Amino acid sequence: MTATESTKPAQQRGFFGHPWGLATLFFTEMWERFSYYGMRVLLIFFLTAAVAEGGLGMEKGLASSIVSAYGAAIYMSALAGGWIADRLLGGQRSVFYGGVLIMAGHISMAVPGGAATIFLGLGLVILGTSLLKPNISTLVGGLYAEHDNRRDAGFTIFYMGVNLGSFAGITISGWLGQQVNYHLGFGAAAVGMALGLVQYVLGRRNLGSATAKAINPLTKDERGKVFGRMAAGLAVLVVAVVALSAAGVMSIQLVIDGISLLSILLPIGYFTVILRSPLLDDDERSRVKGYIPLFLASVMFFLIFEQAANVLNLYASERVQNTVFGMEFPASWFQSVNPVFILLFAPVVAFLWVRMGDRQPTTGRKFALALVLVGASFGVIVLAGISSDELGKVSPLWLLLVYAVQTVGELFLSPVGLSVTSKAAPKAFVSQMMALWFLSIAAGQGIAAQLVPLYGKIPEAVYFGMFAGAAVVLAVLLWISAPKIREMMRGAD
Repeated sequence: MTATESTKPAQQRGFFGHPWGLATLFFTEMWERFSYYGMRVLLIFFLTAAVAEGGLGMEKGLASSIVSAYGAAIYMSALAGGWIADRLLGGQRSVFYGGVLIMAGHISMAVPGGAATIFLGLGLVILGTSLLKPNISTLVGGLYAEHDNRRDAGFTIFYMGVNLGSFAGITISGWLGQQVNYHLGFGAAAVGMALGLVQYVLGRRNLGSATAKAINPLTKDERGKVFGRMAAGLAVLVVAVVALSAAGVMSIQLVIDGISLLSILLPIGYFTVILRSPLLDDDERSRVKGYIPLFLASVMFFLIFEQAANVLNLYASERVQNTVFGMEFPASWFQSVNPVFILLFAPVVAFLWVRMGDRQPTTGRKFALALVLVGASFGVIVLAGISSDELGKVSPLWLLLVYAVQTVGELFLSPVGLSVTSKAAPKAFVSQMMALWFLSIAAGQGIAAQLVPLYGKIPEAVYFGMFAGAAVVLAVLLWISAPKIREMMRGAD
């Protein structure tokens, strides 16, 4: 989506030399990430805390599965949100309504109503994120003309808002939730999203008209068919839930299993549709096939990386010393180091690729290095166990090292993955290929939902060691296959 002459935002230079609309979107995304990460960092602690301590008293394995399934649902829901913006609401309204739903979800979680308000809140956050997250980046792109040389710098500034928001959300909500009251922490997330909405509404006039309406709106004939199918699908879902409940088999575990299965079936379906399409030429079909091993590597990476929200939070709470100079801090604060490391390491990694020029590794080998690093991060935890004190706790420096290694791996994989996805995408499936990239994150968390209950039930070294070993084995296979992948990518590597 590009700005037109009628929108004029690309001519503005009020926000660090960029359109004023970038400031609106920067702070909207910052506050949305404040709310998202502020709530997420508390979720595993709240679910597992005893009822007397203000939590739900869930078994740790089930709670970890819920957190992973929630993450998978978030990324899968973006598919629907992108479609709604393109065909119904337009990007600007989608972001606004998404923010309202997210705020409502956090308000629901802030109400001490037990499991009912928590799961209602999670559902609302999933729906809201599906509208906001995939579309706000489109709004950023709509601020610039197609060949505006400020575009990349604009997205870089925008990405800083993500990290600032996540750091602040984790720090503030984490402290309030663990040190004062969990529902107060969830309430802080709601306040953050509310602030984001206020400034979004006040600054929306700076976004121009290019993203105000749906780019491919449904026709009158299509509306009847689409809404009919939606109603039929919703009816089937309601009937299925009622039937399963009546049969006594409806459970949280069944929902988790369903999300895990869907996270695997969706990308398989997408790849099948794309590869069988007559709209692809030979080069495009070869690139999609070469992209598959990169997709699988991403699944493995995020299977490990996203355990920060559950397993590593539990590890931080139970196995890591949380005092500095005699002062105690909440275990949730360990999560805040990732955005800090991103801001510190991203310029270094970017400089490394520029300095290496044509000598830098191929995409396949960058992914292999990322897998080695994320696997090594779990290997660090195995080593840390050897140095535990008489209480079974380890120095916080070990966990900081884990996150530092993971962050470098993230920088080797995430931005590179977005780039290669855009280059490998067939002309007829540009949006679908980007959706596939996010489905790799969903699939990683969907699979993790079935594996994270093992934490605490098998020896710690075995748990972390098996993931580390699997990542390294896949990295070796990917490194060996890199020349073949590059050949299949036909210039898109």
